[in-house]
Amino acid sequence: MLKITCEGVYYKNGGFVPAKDGPAAGLPAPEKAREGTMAHAILKAHNTGDNMEELAIRFDAMASHDITYVGIIQTARASGMQAFPLPYVLTNCHNSLCAVGGTINEDDHVFGLSAAKKYGGEFVPAHQSVIHSYMRERYAAPGRMILGSDSHTRYGAYGTMAIGEGGPELARQLLSKTYNIPYPKVIAIYLTGTPIPGVGPQDVALELIRSTFKDGVVKNAVMEFFGPGVANLSMDYRSGIDVMTTETTCLSSIWPADHTLKAHLAVLGRGEAFKPQAPADGAYYDGLIEVELDKIRPMIALPFHPSNAYTIQEFQENLDELLHQVDEDTVRQLKLKNRPASLREKIVDGKFRVDQGVIAGCSGGTYQNIVRAAQILDGRAIGSGEFWLSVYPTSQPVNLELTRRGYIASLMAAGASIRSCFCGPCFGAGDVPANGAFSIRHSTRNFPNREGSKPSDGQVSYVALMDARSIAATALNGGVLTGADELPAPPADPAEEPFAYDDTPYKARVYFGVGRPDPGQELVFGPNIADWPEQVALPENLLLTVCSAIYDPVTTTDELIPSGETSSYRSNPVKLSEFALSRKDPQYVPRAKEVLAVERLRRTNPGDPRVGEALLGHDPADTGLGSLVMALKPGDGSAREQAASCQRVLGGAANLAAEYATKRYRSNVVNWGMLPFIAEDVKDWNLQPGDRIYLPGIRAAVDGGAEEVSAVLLQNGTERPVTLKLPGMTREERDIVLAGCLINYYAK
Repeated sequence: MLKITCEGVYYKNGGFVPAKDGPAAGLPAPEKAREGTMAHAILKAHNTGDNMEELAIRFDAMASHDITYVGIIQTARASGMQAFPLPYVLTNCHNSLCAVGGTINEDDHVFGLSAAKKYGGEFVPAHQSVIHSYMRERYAAPGRMILGSDSHTRYGAYGTMAIGEGGPELARQLLSKTYNIPYPKVIAIYLTGTPIPGVGPQDVALELIRSTFKDGVVKNAVMEFFGPGVANLSMDYRSGIDVMTTETTCLSSIWPADHTLKAHLAVLGRGEAFKPQAPADGAYYDGLIEVELDKIRPMIALPFHPSNAYTIQEFQENLDELLHQVDEDTVRQLKLKNRPASLREKIVDGKFRVDQGVIAGCSGGTYQNIVRAAQILDGRAIGSGEFWLSVYPTSQPVNLELTRRGYIASLMAAGASIRSCFCGPCFGAGDVPANGAFSIRHSTRNFPNREGSKPSDGQVSYVALMDARSIAATALNGGVLTGADELPAPPADPAEEPFAYDDTPYKARVYFGVGRPDPGQELVFGPNIADWPEQVALPENLLLTVCSAIYDPVTTTDELIPSGETSSYRSNPVKLSEFALSRKDPQYVPRAKEVLAVERLRRTNPGDPRVGEALLGHDPADTGLGSLVMALKPGDGSAREQAASCQRVLGGAANLAAEYATKRYRSNVVNWGMLPFIAEDVKDWNLQPGDRIYLPGIRAAVDGGAEEVSAVLLQNGTERPVTLKLPGMTREERDIVLAGCLINYYAK
């Protein structure tokens, strides 16, 4: 099914040669042979630096949605931006519903349109398209690079290397700066065979994720897909696998540009953008994952991570054991005092009953997925019981084609609810199930609270990830969990189907202003849109207070700043910061505020006795106070910068981790002026809120390029020396932290 080789290999004559056998096979050194990868060609074409070891990338286009673009534009504007220097698409697919906070969601949309007009951007109104569908349809093409402020920015199936990052990295591009990274590892994903009927792209993706996530097999690497199996997959199928590569923690992905893509681009009206793309014979890869598509079976990812995946058959055969584990994970991860009803109560006559199905977003709402669901249901009623089904087409052109071909009517006749083109169910802002309910979704994530429940208020529900085909099979079975391969005759997925693309809805509503800035246009600010609060430079010495200590194996960005209803406040940094860690550690915000209040007092009235008490006798003239979040492995999940910026707004000065889950979260920490400390043995320190770490001479150490910093841990009335590491900090990253944040750095 799936075989992983964690050593270097050469791709030669349709097979693979271990790196150690390369010389005997007449193959060049790996440093030379890596030039044969598709990734190398694209990175080289976009690298503005003088070597390929330290890349300085400029992108062809960028995209943001309405949770992120206000903060990005405000950051770039504060740093001197006068116009968008590259195509920048602003979509409105997250805060499409005014569910929280009155007018503030629509106020952000009005701001976005005014910014597109002022700076020369492309504005996609609410309910027109999911961000990634729009970029696939309009911008992705072979050889390009696209940067997005959403972690699922993945257009590899179109031959584009796309990267999801935090907002400051997009602000850098708006200021004509570069995206700076070391040359990444490139891992070959070699596909063979053809998926059996009933197996969809989500099934392939979940198998990849469960096999790679835990051990970091592709962490911060480029996943390069190729092999004879690619030709057996349609564009929607490829994109469905590709978009989920984010959940492996890879940096990006890339696929060949073949006849299927050529025909698809022609249908989109962009045939001229096609150019062939494939790995060269003799190309070198840092690792290899071989996927036999015909061996993949329908999958389910149980709460609370896409990597917690099993075949549906495995799940059905081990219901009691696996559901008990979810029960235990629920209590532990959500820190519940009162244990909710066991999910094992949903086992009826040996079968598991679910309450809701959702097919939505950049992974689920594509044309082919919805067609397959409609074909499986074929207008047959899903029933009037507890189970209900919602379908969200990914864009208006897709919705239009589905409607013209009768698939929407068929789904409606079956009892499915058809929603707008909106990302909501993917992050907890649409179709929230009942307390205790279990939802199966073809969407991207099933982290805690992604379904919109509020455990702190006694509300707990659950999301499992499945493919649209198996969700439809379950709907056909009245909510009894069913794999699509259990159906008598599940529809097959041909490589490419006839598809008429009509972008009339875009022509009717989208503002196309790329390259046409209007400096006279005034930005329109709603009452919730606020500037970033001022941040101070790194002091000579620093006394940190641990305000949260998280010992989970992995901490997601959803746990650092919740998704869902909080998203409406993301244009107001101070208001949003009130939600930081609110579902993980509700006392974090008051603890951090207490430290920040004294730090502000230090800067305005250093003689106040509260300052002296807090500083433990250190000089207030050169010793600052800051808060610290410790997590063993923080930053899995979303790219949104607020996971870090909220800490900074509350006076955060550092993160401390055994390792960072993703490059993008570490970048957010740095760009918001916080020190990205590493201590591999930090778990053994037993840090608790209230512990303190004193960093004498920290400014000089950071400025001097130190990768290890001597510190003093003050814990339980004792002091002991500890060492904190700052591995791999570039000169620019150090200057950003010294300045206090990216805005300050550019202002200088």
